[in-house]
Amino acid sequence: MSQSASLTCKPMNFHGLIPAMAVPFRPDYSIDEEELERFAVWLARQRGVVAMMTNGHTGEVFSLTPRERTEVTRIAARATRGLCPVISSVVCEGIEDGKEQALAAKEAGAQGLDIMPPHHWLRFGFRKSHVLAYFTAIGEATGLPLIVHVYPAWTRSSFSSELLAELAALPFVQAFKVGTREMNKYARDLAAIRAVAPQKALLTCHDEYLLASMVQGVDGALVGFASVIPGLIADLLDAVKLGDLKRAQALQAQIDPLKEAVYGGGEPTGEAHANMKAAMVAAGIFKDGRVRPPTQAPDAAELAAIARAVAGAGLKSRAAA
Repeated sequence: MSQSASLTCKPMNFHGLIPAMAVPFRPDYSIDEEELERFAVWLARQRGVVAMMTNGHTGEVFSLTPRERTEVTRIAARATRGLCPVISSVVCEGIEDGKEQALAAKEAGAQGLDIMPPHHWLRFGFRKSHVLAYFTAIGEATGLPLIVHVYPAWTRSSFSSELLAELAALPFVQAFKVGTREMNKYARDLAAIRAVAPQKALLTCHDEYLLASMVQGVDGALVGFASVIPGLIADLLDAVKLGDLKRAQALQAQIDPLKEAVYGGGEPTGEAHANMKAAMVAAGIFKDGRVRPPTQAPDAAELAAIARAVAGAGLKSRAAA
């Protein structure tokens, strides 16, 4: 696809709630297609959801093969056709691999792509030209709108505010999943992007402190926690956008016990995603919360804490709605 074709990529609405979807497994650890279809439809019908994302960290992407990643996207996109667009994350180590998997996601029905940094950047770092070339190649190959997946400031895959501004100028980049996790840099990152492209969507992905990251002036949230509490997060977004801080604080207080049970006061991890699946089972969203090894399921004490937090948040009634 030519550069001119990428200039006309179809825009998507990223302003709102975008759950990063968990993936249900059968007892043999294969993808539970029927359960995934049911979950995708339920999630697509939740108020405030403008899109859904497959193959994120919440979806245990690093335990899936490339073929399985494509299949998860195909199942979700087919189930929600006419209800909600599906975005797929692209998790690759190089440009050709990235283009290949991005095109496979597009063929499977993805209408947008979340581009994670290649993980060798975590070890070796990168040059600015590497990043611009990676996004340009995938954007030109697919013609799909891209989300820049921003890693925490403490990693070697962290993008500078200046680089984020350059990415914002690319025509196929339409949104930023901002997971800076250092609030001074987070504020600088948002300001740098806004200065270049105020129309492009800024999305918090700080599951563990939603309110604090929302009040910085974002357009939505792309979070795995929305697989569990889409209604509460949609309500929180609305309260922040309306400037109703008292309601926002009350909603965050309702979320906090579940946040502590799932994330343990830290950043999302593989075991946190296992905790989240357990919460989904307790809330009646999933039938089975198993995770693929080496991620480990919560122990009895953790399960009890999760069950108490789910009951306290009133999630049973929401899941049945």
